[in-house]
This record gives sequence, structure tokens and C-alpha cells, in this order.
Amino acid sequence: MRTLLITGPGGSGRTTVAAATAFAAAREGTRTLLLGAGPGDALGPVLGDADLPGLTVRRVDADAGFRADLAALQERAGGALDLLGASRLVPEETGPLPGAEELAVLRALRDAASEDAYDLLVVDLPAAPRALALLALPEELRRVLSRLLPPERQAARALRPVLGRLAGVPMPAEWIYETAARLDLQLAAVQALLADRGTAVRLVAEPGPAGADALRTAALGVALRGLRLDAVVANRVLPESEAAGWLAGPVAQQRKTLDEWREEHTVHPVAHLGREPRGADDLAALAAPVAPAVTGPVRWPVTDRIAEDGVLVWHLPLPGARRDSLDLVRRGDELTVTAGPFRRVVPLPSALRRCTVDGAALREGELRIRFRPDPELWPRTR
Repeated sequence: MRTLLITGPGGSGRTTVAAATAFAAAREGTRTLLLGAGPGDALGPVLGDADLPGLTVRRVDADAGFRADLAALQERAGGALDLLGASRLVPEETGPLPGAEELAVLRALRDAASEDAYDLLVVDLPAAPRALALLALPEELRRVLSRLLPPERQAARALRPVLGRLAGVPMPAEWIYETAARLDLQLAAVQALLADRGTAVRLVAEPGPAGADALRTAALGVALRGLRLDAVVANRVLPESEAAGWLAGPVAQQRKTLDEWREEHTVHPVAHLGREPRGADDLAALAAPVAPAVTGPVRWPVTDRIAEDGVLVWHLPLPGARRDSLDLVRRGDELTVTAGPFRRVVPLPSALRRCTVDGAALREGELRIRFRPDPELWPRTR
């Protein structure tokens, strides 16, 4: 199944474009699932009475997911709660905690990816900053889990009571490890979906100065996460025939922005209908581009320049990055990369773990990090 993740700056019309994209795909005969992952029911007003065979609409219910998780947690920890004399919470009397909505979206992505009933999954994500934080969660949470509860410690489960007495502190109960392992599997499934060659991100923005700045930042975040940017949808494009009177300025500004975007991205203009799109007729009139073809994943290659310069070079494509907002910190076998408002901790490829960082340069939208082999760790040749 192909997956298309659609996001963009707030107010860019990303929900409308997501609905129009799913609608166009279903009209072509593609079995399509449209997943509303944004807050509230934003898809309802856009779809109106649209009813198309082959199109299924599903909305993330964070409240129901939180109540189910709370009930399951109390069931697993029932013995400990009873021992402490804790009173059970009634799921219906609680509201979702911060972060519950993000976890509900990840669960919905995992469940949708495991279904065979669809050929295309179109996800209407929240606005770009929040969407990028959401897409970073699987990798970040798995990293935190592996640090707090390393899997190798589970091998000593039989020794935990003894170790607890020797250390004088209680050791984590087995159910904690089981819960962590189950969560890790769920996060790994979402992470695999995001890294799949059939998954792409499509950014929606309205051409203009504000839209250009927001798009540049969002594209940088997509690149740092190692996600594939399929295209940019330029929404609410004014017709050239209206380039007269007071509309001449906005039309010229949009034309200039579109020309700049086309130098870096595949751009699909979507016309301004002169009203808020509602229902099947308006969605068809938008003529949104359908899902892209399956291509290869994003690569961060390592080139061998030891013979020429004595270094290995790691290439990280970061279009839109600026030197004054870049930062690199190495800790052990990991590299923390900060680009603008985004940060990612990435494991080093195996060959680079035996090297020291020798410098970095940003050229043509690509960060090139030089690594020099450490004589103490690098295999010697005769």
C-alpha cells in the first residue's frame, strides 16, 4: 500500500487538498483510505455529502484510544494497584492527557498500514510544525525506551530479585519490560511505514512570502527526518486572466513564488475557486494530483575519499538549511544534527563509528561531514 502524508502551514488548506487528493484517487479506481489525523472533524465540512465508491474516510478518536489504553494499563498493573490500595480510575471520567492524540495518530497509522483492503492511504496531518514532531515520535520514543530499559537487561530477569536485594533498590517488574517491548514493536511498525519506499510527504502552501518561508522550514524538517518529499501543492492559485486592477499585484507575487518553488520542487498548482471548497463537485474541480509512483527511499550515502583526502564523507541532503542554524554534536556512536528549529539524533553508519569527525561543509543544500579513520580503531593493512 502506498502512503501519502499531507501537511503544510496552518491555514494553507491542507485538509482540503488531502480530501481532494483522496477523492481524485478513488475516482480513478484506487481503493483509498482517507485518515483525518488533525484536531476535530476538519474533513466533515470539506467532504460534505461526497460519497464515492472506493473511498473510505476514517477519523482518529483520541478520547476512545486513551480510555482503552487506560483500561488496559490498569488491568496489567492490577496486582500492584491492589497492593498499594489504589482506587481504580473509571475511563469515562477522565480526559486524554497531553500526548494522547499523537499516540492515537501513530496507532491509527499502524493499523491502517496492516490492512489489505486499500491501495492508498492519504493522511491529513496537523499543521507542519506539529506534524513533523508527530512523525519524529516513533524514532525518538524507541531511542528513549532503549536507553531506559535496554533489551539486554531482560536476559537477567531471573537475577532481578537477587540484584534488587544486593543493590538495595527495587528492580523494574517484568510487566514493565513486557509493556516496553510491546510498545517498541508498535513504534517499529510505524517507523517502518514512514521509511517504506511507498511512503511520501506532500506539502501544501499558498504561494506568497509567508507561504514560501513556511514551506522552506517544513521542507528542511522533512529532509532531516529522512522522509521523501513527493511534491509541493501550491494552493489557491489565482488565474492569470484576472491579473488586472488590484489583483495584478497578488497574481504577480504568486507567479514569482511559483517560479522559485519550481527550481527546487515538483509543484502542482491548485486553482482558487473563489469560495471555500465543499462537496464532491468542488473537490473534483480542484483537480488535485493523485498519489505518486513508488520510488526508492531517501539515501544518506557515505563516499570513500580515503585514497584522495584520507577521509570518508557522509552526505546529508538538507535543502533550505543555513550555516548559521546548523550544529553537530557527536556522542559515542550517535550524531546530533540541529538544522533550524529541528533536531535529530542519528546513529552513525558502522564504518564511521571507527572515525573522528574532521569537519563539515554545507554545499548546494547538502551537509557533507568528513570523518577521518581513527588509527587505534581502523583495521591496518599490510
